[in-house]
Amino acid sequence: MLLAIDTGNTQTVIGLFDGVELADHWRIATVASRTSDELALMIQQFLGFHGFSFDEVTGVAICSGVPSVTGALREMTTRYFGFDALVIEPGVRTGMPILYDNPKEVGPDRIADAVGAYELYGGPTIVVDFGTANTVEAVSAKGEYLGGAIFPGVEISMDALFGRAAALRKVELVPPRNVIGKSTVESIQSGVLYGFSGQVDAIVNRFKIELGECTVVATGGLADLITPFSDTIQHLEPWLTLYGLRIIYERNAG
Repeated sequence: MLLAIDTGNTQTVIGLFDGVELADHWRIATVASRTSDELALMIQQFLGFHGFSFDEVTGVAICSGVPSVTGALREMTTRYFGFDALVIEPGVRTGMPILYDNPKEVGPDRIADAVGAYELYGGPTIVVDFGTANTVEAVSAKGEYLGGAIFPGVEISMDALFGRAAALRKVELVPPRNVIGKSTVESIQSGVLYGFSGQVDAIVNRFKIELGECTVVATGGLADLITPFSDTIQHLEPWLTLYGLRIIYERNAG
């Protein structure tokens, strides 16, 4: 079995693959100060809750944007599993040419998303990942990573709003009754859901001018919240990054 671990700035998603099937998955807060021992204990508990054990894990694949957590995960894998983790970084075979000016600048999660989307839907493909930062990635018909766009994510945008606007308070992100909000709570909900979906649609449509007609896939922690309000997103793949990690791991396993 393969453990696929996607560490973002806000959350870490852990998937357990049995062959090509995602047997289970868990989501935890990313805490940069967690030690390798703490991470091992958490993963052991998740595995145990669902009838799995460390002994069944034969591989670990990691993409991480938090260097301290990357180091802790490497150490955890070596100490508790007895082998080295595959960490997505320069030099790892992804099977996808990176046509960025500096390929080393592309985040490993963005590469994993692109690899997973191309495997599932071919190309050209656009991937929208709703995370701490929202990213939009473009993959060519030939399976090349072309580049993308990055803009502030939903949660950090709301944190900035509430931190700077004394009269506004945090609200639950659920669809409002009307686009024209009848209360401050509804107005914030409308602004977030319709504002971010409109922002995504505007960027995707501009991508399509350069790419032509293509498949648009959404992933990330808040993808299921925003996707229903988007006119351009065609597919929702919550675990796309994990699938991309599995594919990259298999390409390097030999």
